[in-house]
Amino acid sequence: MFSLARKVALVTGAGSGIGAAIAQTFGRAGAFVLVTDREERTGRETLARIQTEGGQGEFVLLDVTRLEDCERAVQRVLAGGRPLDVLVNNAGVGHVGTILQTAGQDLDRLYAVNVRGVFNVTKAFLPSMLQRKSGVILNLASIGGVVGIRDRLAYCASKFAVVGLTKAMALDHAADGIRVNCICPGRVETPFVAARLKEYPDPQRAYQEMAATQAVGRMGKPEEIAAAALYLASDEAAFITGTAFLIDGGWSAGK
Repeated sequence: MFSLARKVALVTGAGSGIGAAIAQTFGRAGAFVLVTDREERTGRETLARIQTEGGQGEFVLLDVTRLEDCERAVQRVLAGGRPLDVLVNNAGVGHVGTILQTAGQDLDRLYAVNVRGVFNVTKAFLPSMLQRKSGVILNLASIGGVVGIRDRLAYCASKFAVVGLTKAMALDHAADGIRVNCICPGRVETPFVAARLKEYPDPQRAYQEMAATQAVGRMGKPEEIAAAALYLASDEAAFITGTAFLIDGGWSAGK
């Protein structure tokens, strides 16, 4: 396993799904994990699982859409004497619909979390990384940030923006010792996806159709995305920056 021993990592949206899997994987790899979420109950549940497995961490209540929340989180982290080594911008939301089925407020909501959230958290924590000339930033984008997906207009727009932010920041700060990458998963079995499936008339058929999008014929698992995050956060990935790391079961191979 790649090691994050003696590293401090912060994961947004770590209360469930991919964020929780990344937080737990980082804990197993030796990191002190700052588990953040806007839902205290789920965030503390993730922290409890990390601690049960012998890991260390702390819960920080955080709404990524509020810059003042992000700035308070920075002060709390630095006051604890643990400068941040790894930042994972995972918090995100989705929306189903074409442009005609998407209201302006739907687009605003997705941009507030998926794009402005990445901007807010990174803007708050980057100065402390620059002072130390060291740091890793991982943004969770999507296959929908690399190729178009039907009925996902607002989601694709927001995730293409995350890929753009990643590449721009990587170029801006490579000489400062900061690596910036994003992970672009295909469809993954998360509580969010499970909730969306229940909205279909035939959830089982909808699941099969979503799974068939991937060449391997199944959805990914949060732990598989977390394994890639661990690699990209580790020192073994020191030569990787500015990349959109696809983990999509072959979805994009034919595009």
